[in-house]
Parts: sequence; structure tokens; C-alpha cells
Amino acid sequence: MQKYKNIFSPINIGRLRLPNRLVVPPMGTNYAREDGHLTDQFYDYWQERAKGGWALLIVEVTAVDPLGKAIPRQPGIWNDEYIDGFKHLTSIAHEHGTKIAVQLHHAGRQTYRDNIGGKQPVSSSSIPCPSCQAAPHKLSTAEVYELIEKFGDAALRAKKANFDAIELHGAHGYLIAQFMSPYSNKRSDEFGGDFESLMRFPQEIIRNTRRKIGADFPIIFRFSADEMVPGGRTVDQSRAVACFLEKEGINALHASIGVYGSMEYIIPSYEIPRAFNLHNIGEVKKAVNIPVIGVGRIHEPELAEEAINTGKADLVAMGRQSLADPYLPNKLAAGAQEEIAPCISCLQRCMGYLFNPEELEISCLVNPFCGREGEMNVYPSDQQKRVLVVGGGPGGLEFAWLTASRGHQVSLYEREDEVGGQLKAGAMGPNKQEIIKVIKYYRSMLKKYNVEVHLNQELNRETILEKDPDCVVIATGARPLYPDIEGLENNQKVVSAIDVLEGKVTTGHSVLIVGGGQTGSETADYLVDIGRKVTLVEMLSEIARDVEDPIRLFLLDRLKSYGTDIYTNCQVKKFTDDGIIAELEGKEVELSGFDNIVLALGVEPINHLKSELENTGKEIYIIGDAAEPGRAGKAIEDGARLALRI
Repeated sequence: MQKYKNIFSPINIGRLRLPNRLVVPPMGTNYAREDGHLTDQFYDYWQERAKGGWALLIVEVTAVDPLGKAIPRQPGIWNDEYIDGFKHLTSIAHEHGTKIAVQLHHAGRQTYRDNIGGKQPVSSSSIPCPSCQAAPHKLSTAEVYELIEKFGDAALRAKKANFDAIELHGAHGYLIAQFMSPYSNKRSDEFGGDFESLMRFPQEIIRNTRRKIGADFPIIFRFSADEMVPGGRTVDQSRAVACFLEKEGINALHASIGVYGSMEYIIPSYEIPRAFNLHNIGEVKKAVNIPVIGVGRIHEPELAEEAINTGKADLVAMGRQSLADPYLPNKLAAGAQEEIAPCISCLQRCMGYLFNPEELEISCLVNPFCGREGEMNVYPSDQQKRVLVVGGGPGGLEFAWLTASRGHQVSLYEREDEVGGQLKAGAMGPNKQEIIKVIKYYRSMLKKYNVEVHLNQELNRETILEKDPDCVVIATGARPLYPDIEGLENNQKVVSAIDVLEGKVTTGHSVLIVGGGQTGSETADYLVDIGRKVTLVEMLSEIARDVEDPIRLFLLDRLKSYGTDIYTNCQVKKFTDDGIIAELEGKEVELSGFDNIVLALGVEPINHLKSELENTGKEIYIIGDAAEPGRAGKAIEDGARLALRI
């Protein structure tokens, strides 16, 4: 703990005493019901974080009005029937000695009609959100005052539910922010125009709230220090906002960034530098004497410690890092930093799930238990078994350490000279080095639970039976797919994207990549970054459609800046000695003169051991890409779920 003396020093937010400086910020999960009531899944998720040693939990976007929902299953607090559910939540947090606040929220124009019963969104002005598109109803002056009352009433309900504080959501372009910013507020009444008028809506909400909850109940105000859009509020203007809010009696500020029009900064991926918002946070901190909570990819404790030490922030919110490891504070305090599961800012199962109609509920690539805390529990096994894992990719690694943690004797065999599988290739592209943290984390967990790791060993039926395990888990991954296309077989210039990324193959200067999904696009990104001239062909109408939008934005910009030639709607008909013959928009074309042709056309499972081990009397399981090719998160979840069954 001494290593992080600033992180583990106490601080007050108004009358609220906090034991350290680490905060779980409000992040929409979609774990509530569509009617706004809380669920067991919601309680389980927050209980896990209450156990983790965080100073303060701030419960996610909680709607003060049914028209204010931003996501389909958002918690509600718009009438008294919600108080008992929140009382149960606060009792869970307090049982574990953790303080808990609730964020009061109204989406305004930043929502979809389906989220609010088909009704029209509302806003300060009639300007549509550039992301959500629906034209909002411009609130009348009378309607504005009605909403001010609703915020105050919701705050009183929060107090009755035994929350320790409330947070007003004035960030990210939601309704309060829509009134505060000339980017979205074009009104000419008392709620628009000059600075004082732009601030009147939050001012009236604060005053109404104070009248209802009392002068000493802690209020946090979250706002975007820089909205990162043309015409939006900048950090220079936000210093004045911070001073104004302090004078109005706000007890702490929560300095975030962005609006929906700059979503890539609200939920930053690995494309955004670590701690990228710290300058803005520090500028806000200079303007006020109340505590400032900083947020924005400050995942590593060293960054948090330094932010506090240098006076840029008083507290640090670790959002998606708390998804990856809800026990981070406890592990830091115990000196077990190497056991912290890292957030790699991949967006795949947090933002990627939240906005995926087939998923909707957030989870985490590195932590498959996130959102499933009530159904996935790790208990000691009743019977110790000898378990042999074939393959050290993400699925095999997750399975191995979890199974060993339950008391089984686990041996892992990997044919390469290090573990990691395709995580190693995934880390090679620009800005993707965060993935290395996952491999290092798995190494730490394997060591902690005494998993025997054998490298440079490829097993077969005979060598497996010689070791006489009770269970064999096949996690052998997948191999590149080589389709049956004329000219491909024995073509000396053809290499796989994985071999290129792993450094097994060095390409010439001019490279043709066939396949523009995530693997092909990221291989192109890697190659142009090291000075190659790349041409990329894809049979679909767009490339990188399986990449999360905020990441795809930066990826496409880089490829364009390097002059990458991209052909979409391009179907390969034949491979030549130095290129391809393809059908492009109904015409036959030849692309030639390449030093190498890189294939990124998918993968096929490597699972021959399954049939070879049948009828041997062993328990045989198959996980990850060896069962069905997919993304790393699927393999990790496969491994975790199987580990709980053995």
C-alpha cells in the first residue's frame, strides 16, 4: 500500500469520508428491467464491486423521467416505487463498507424512440443528435421547469434510498449538457444565449435539489471538460463552468470528455492515449477548491498515483478497468498488482455489446464473469483431477488457471515457445500493445496456482495417453483458411496474415492483402506502419465491418493517410504468380506486381485430437477456436465456463 500512498489516502466529498481515491464511475449496463426496476443481475454486478475495495461506487445513468432513457434497460427513479429496490442496493454496498452514489440522468436528444416507447425525444433545441438522428421536441419554458422539479424529486428518492451522495449527469451531451453548451442550445429565453443563461438549467436543478435534500447532502456534478466537437465547450470555458458549479454548492466535480458526436473520446479505445484527459482534468482542478474526479483511460495505478500526486485530480475513476477486475483496489493494497486483470480498451464486450442488438448487456473480454456474477461462481472442486490442456491461447490459459484455482492438478502444453496464441499476433498492430498485458496477467495466474507449463511441445494421442490425465481439454485454436481457388496451391508468394503479424514471415515492399475483415485490415495497418505499400481487396462493400466503430474510425484514417489502395466488392477468381485476377463491379481486373500476397480469409479449427482420443476412457472437452472460430472473448468465456464444470 505504501507504494501508492496517494491512492490510499482518505478524502472528503462534503460530509462524505472516503478511505481512498478510487471510484467506479457510472456506466450503462442494461442489467435493469425495461420498466426501470432493478434485477438480481444488477445487484450481483454491484455487489462484486462493493467487495473490491473501491472508495465510491456511482450507480449508472438512472432516469429521472421515462422519456430520459438512453438505453433500453436503464434503471429508473422517476417515482417512489423505485425506492425499495435502491434501498436493497445501498444495503448491499454498505454491508461491505463501501460508499455508494447514484447518477441522476436524462438523455434528452441522445436516445432512440425505441428506448422511450416510440415517443419523441426532447431537448433544449430542435436540433437532432448527429448519432441518434431523431428530431427532438424543443422543451417549452414551462416544460423545462417541470424537469427541474423531476431532478429534485429524484434526488430526494435517492436520499430516502440511503445513497451516500448523488451525481448530476451534465456530461457527454445528455440533457443537462444540451442546455449548458452552445453546440446544442440555440434558445433565446432565460435558458439560452449568454453564459449565465446556458448555466441556468443546471443552476435551477442544483437549487431545487438542495431545497429537497438539504444543504449537507453531497452532490457531485459530472461534465465534459471538452466536448470535442465544433462549437462545443472547450476546456477554457469549462474552467468558468467549474467555478460556477462550486459557487452553487456542488461538493465535487467529475471531469469527463465528449458528446455523442465525439463518442470515440467518451468510451476511448486503445487508439486513444492513456490518461489522455488528464490535461483537461488538471485545468478544471486549478479553477476550484472542491475535489475533482478524473476519468479517461487512467487504468494503471501508476498513472492514478501520479495524477493525484501532481494535483491534476483528487480521485480517479476507473470505469472499464472495474469491469475487467472489480477487485483492483484490494489487490493493490495487498501488493498483488500482477494479479489484476487488465482492461485493454478493446471495446469488444463493453461498448461493443451495449450497442449490439444481439447482446445489449455489457461484459468484458478479459473478465467473462462480468455481468454473470450470480451464475458463474468459483468453488473448490469436490474431487481433484489430473487435467491436461493442449494449447496456450486465450481459452486454454483462462481454463488452466481457473481450473487449478479450484484444486485440480493442471498441466498446459503449448507447441510454440511462449503462451498467448493469437493474442500475440493481435498485439502487433499500431496501438494494440495493451494486449500484451493479458498474456502477462495469465502468466501470473498460472504461476500463482501452480499450473505446469510446457513450451515447445506438440502432443499427439500417444504422448497424451502416456501422461494418463483424467481430463483432456483441447484448446488448439485454428489455422488460416486456404480456399480452393485456382493458382493458390504451392504459390510461393502467398503467406498468412497471422504469420506476418507474428514475425514468422517478412514481406517485400509491395503487398497484396486478400480479405478485408478485422484480421486483414489490421494486417494492412501493421504493414503500412512499417513502410510497406499495401493493396487490400475485400468481397464485401466495406472493410473492417467487424471492428468496433470508434476503433474502425482511426484504422480507416490511418490506411487512407498512408495511401493504401482498397478495392471493395472485389471477388478473387484466380491467383497469379504475383497477384490476382478478380471480378470488380462486374468487370474482370488483374492486380499484379506484388512481392507477397497475404491471405486473411478466415480460419478453420484445429481439432484432430478429439477424434483421436475418442474411446480412450478420458474426459475430452474442446473449447475456443478449436470448437468454433470466433473472437478472443468467446474463447476466454468458453474456458471459464468449462473450468467451473470440471
